[in-house]
Amino acid sequence: MDTDRFWTVIESVRAGGPDGKPGDKPFDEVLVDLLAALSKEDILEFQTRFDEIHDAVHRWDVWAAAYLIGGGCSDDSFIDFRAGLIALGREWYERAAADPDSLAGHPAVIEGAADGRDEALFYEDVNYAASRAFERVAAVGEDFYEEWRRHRSVRGESGGGGSEADMGEDFDFDDDEEMSRRLPRLAALYLDELVA
Repeated sequence: MDTDRFWTVIESVRAGGPDGKPGDKPFDEVLVDLLAALSKEDILEFQTRFDEIHDAVHRWDVWAAAYLIGGGCSDDSFIDFRAGLIALGREWYERAAADPDSLAGHPAVIEGAADGRDEALFYEDVNYAASRAFERVAAVGEDFYEEWRRHRSVRGESGGGGSEADMGEDFDFDDDEEMSRRLPRLAALYLDELVA
C-alpha cells in the first residue's frame, strides 16, 4: 500500500466508508470495518504507512500546537494527537505538517477553544485500527504485533519514531511569549483566553 492508497482509505472513511453513506459510527470504527475487508498483508501495509505518516509529524512545533490545543500534552497524548491529524484527512494533515499554526483555522479547534474543550483532534482509537481489523481476519493464534514485526523485518524496516534531533528546535511550551511568537494564531485562540 503506497501513500496515495493510504490516504484514499482515510478519505473513504471520512466520506462514510465503502458505501459512501456517513452513519452513526465513529471514524475509528468505520476505519476498522474498511480495513477488515482487506487482506492481512494490506492491513500490515496500512500500519506501515500509518507509522511513517504518524512519525513524520513527530516534531516540537507540532507538539507545541498539541500542547496549546490540549491545554498540555504528554508523550502519550502527543501520539493520540498525531493520530487525530491523520483522521482529519490528507489536506489538513499536510497543512498542519507544513504549518502547525494553521490548525487554528480548523473548525474543531475553533469550537474546542470557544467551548473550553481540550480534546479537539486527540484520537487514541485511530492508533489501533489496523490491529483491531487484523484481529477480525486473523486465524486462531495469529497475533497482529508478531505479524507486523515479521512484516517489517522481511521488508528490512526498523522501528518507528525519529530521533530527538529529527524533531527540530526544542523550546519551552510554558513560555507564553515564545508560543505566541511561534504559533500566533493558536496562541490567540488559547493563550489570550487564559490571560483575559
